[in-house]
Amino acid sequence: MLAVRVVIARCSVDYRGRLSAHLPMATRLILVKADGSVLVHSDGGSYKPLNWMSPPCSLRVDGGSWTVTNRAGEQLVITVDELLHDSRHELGVDPGLVKDGVEAHLQQLLAEHVHTLGEGYRLVRREYPTAIGPVDLMVRDPNGAAVAVEVKRRGEIDGVEQLTRYLDLLNRDPLLAPVRGVFAAQEIKPQARVLAEDRGIACVVLDYDRLRGIEPEDTLF
Repeated sequence: MLAVRVVIARCSVDYRGRLSAHLPMATRLILVKADGSVLVHSDGGSYKPLNWMSPPCSLRVDGGSWTVTNRAGEQLVITVDELLHDSRHELGVDPGLVKDGVEAHLQQLLAEHVHTLGEGYRLVRREYPTAIGPVDLMVRDPNGAAVAVEVKRRGEIDGVEQLTRYLDLLNRDPLLAPVRGVFAAQEIKPQARVLAEDRGIACVVLDYDRLRGIEPEDTLF
């Protein structure tokens, strides 16, 4: 069974690709995941790594030099000065994120009323499979282009990051690409909207009652 490798080391990190980036020598956490991805974390910054390489990529270790290379030839070079911890752990098969009742129902309702995204949209499949988990909805726009839709009850930055990972993977498939994204939720936080729009992801606010066919009551004010 494939295992995740957990390394704590004093190291420097250099990224060589379309842009160059350098992290000076410091103590950091390095994760080498079973899917081939390599992520470099500091003790701060919450969940987001300082630098990373997404799969598919290859890892070559030559003494204290780790070179991670992706298909585009971009490289993440980790120079290890001192190794403090190195262990491997088998995590097994992850069951994936279990949506709460409202989120699951939102996904179902949006699939049934896909025109909510715009006239001419059509559903391809719910729970469209990828190597890192299922996309909530795969649809086609009026021009026939593929659109990946992530559905949340509350749209936050984590959801945008999740959809970004799906899009990165889906756009490597020549039969699908180009694939654009839609982030759909009952409520979308301002920071999540800014991040989504910066990445070219459209945001759609869902009205749960309208999707269920319940019109708002007339009011005087």
